[in-house]
Amino acid sequence: MTHGERQPLLASTADAPDDVPADLSPGSGHKKTLTWVSAYILVVSRVVGSGIFATPGSIVKSAGSVGLSLLIWVAGTILAACGMAISMEYGAMLPRSGGEKVYLEHAYPRPRFLASTLIAVQAVVLGFTASNCIIFAKYTFFAFNVEPTDFQHKILAVGLLTVVTVIHGCFLRTGIWIQNAFGWVKIFLIGAISVTGIWVILLRPYGDPDALSPGPARPVFAWDAWDSLWQDSNWTWSLISTALFKVIYSYAGLGNVNNVLNEVHNPIRTIITVPPAALLTAGALYFLANTSYFLVVPLEDIKNSGELVAGLLFERLFGSVGRVLFPLAIAISAVGNVMVVTFALARINQEIARQGFLPWSRVLSSSKPFGAPMGGLIVHYIPSLLVIALPPQGDVYNFILDVEAYPSQVFGLAVTLGLLILRCREPDLPRPFKAWLPAVWLRVVVCLALLTAPFFPPADGKSDVHFFYATYAIVGVGVIILGVLYWYAWTVLLPRRGGYTLEEKDEVLEDGTKITRLVRSYGL
Repeated sequence: MTHGERQPLLASTADAPDDVPADLSPGSGHKKTLTWVSAYILVVSRVVGSGIFATPGSIVKSAGSVGLSLLIWVAGTILAACGMAISMEYGAMLPRSGGEKVYLEHAYPRPRFLASTLIAVQAVVLGFTASNCIIFAKYTFFAFNVEPTDFQHKILAVGLLTVVTVIHGCFLRTGIWIQNAFGWVKIFLIGAISVTGIWVILLRPYGDPDALSPGPARPVFAWDAWDSLWQDSNWTWSLISTALFKVIYSYAGLGNVNNVLNEVHNPIRTIITVPPAALLTAGALYFLANTSYFLVVPLEDIKNSGELVAGLLFERLFGSVGRVLFPLAIAISAVGNVMVVTFALARINQEIARQGFLPWSRVLSSSKPFGAPMGGLIVHYIPSLLVIALPPQGDVYNFILDVEAYPSQVFGLAVTLGLLILRCREPDLPRPFKAWLPAVWLRVVVCLALLTAPFFPPADGKSDVHFFYATYAIVGVGVIILGVLYWYAWTVLLPRRGGYTLEEKDEVLEDGTKITRLVRSYGL
């Protein structure tokens, strides 16, 4: 089969028998181990990660006011819903593992190998879980009132990354069980934050100076004071866009189940029902959590909180007990997020290796010896380790979020336009779910706006990090250019000079895994 041909849907796992959990999906080497509940936890645990615990401070710092911050969260939720609907249509139409890689390959078969190469470069270079490892370290040290050195921060973060990699690589079912358990802890924790806001409103009157500990109680804003909600709002588009990037990051993972559909029972029903359920869960919890922050923590403290706004919330409400127990719970929830992200991205890397876009593809494609994608885990581990270990601490968390988010908007735009192309080119392709057309076009417009936003300077020439305001966009564009140059070198320039063409050759490994090797063909 050539790269431009479509794989028949009958070869996907949607046709593997769901009533036999141990069955291997055809040619995948993967067992169908994920039920609806496991898929829901996989998505929710990915969505409800460090974002809601760490990003509100920088979002408020960019927005300047409570009202604009909440408006950005609402706008980000709507945009996340648009992206989710597009992923659902793709997942129901092409029900197999791989996520955006599968969709871009199907929508853009020409130029040959370009879509696959760009996805491969983006997945390898930017497919890391450094941000949640950093949050785990920060909240662990905060809970024990320790002022760590940069080296201690990095050691703890790298230690978590290493342990998670070993668990997923050697103990597949145990890893799934642990990430499910941590997922429920995460839901409970953010539920506790959300209920806190209601509790403050109903039982802790603002006039009681001893209502909150430590320090006197005072509202950050009053519900009936409309002007105070918007005081000091910063309507500079470049700053609003970076805040939107962070909100969108907080919803990243709504399409997480698309990456592992080979391992899901009844993938069509799951892809249509799990993401909306996760969006409703996360959206409600995020709104209530932000309300809690604004009601309890003074606005200036939120702006200066860095990634520790949730820790300040619990410290003010519950004193020393809250300072220890709840930040530890947040650290545990970060562990759950690292586990689900590692679980999914390792499988994306494995699918990339199976297509022949990574060196040593036979080794990296295999699920031996533990029935887990150890090769994909190693490919994921290396850039994550480097991102944690090399940059200095400080603003690195927000910078990582922006660098991850910017190229994702490029791919999001390509995926969205690809959906419109497929509707015209292949109108008879089965679509059990179809995204609402206005939502598709809204995503196109917003992606374009977000991609241009970093190049409009803020009023003071500074972003929410201590770098040049467009640094993250430059890095993101650089990664994409690197991918294009890499594609041109190994698929056009070298074959032209060497007098050969690249052809795909299917092979089956000893464990039943089907891979595609790229071999040189010199013709006659």
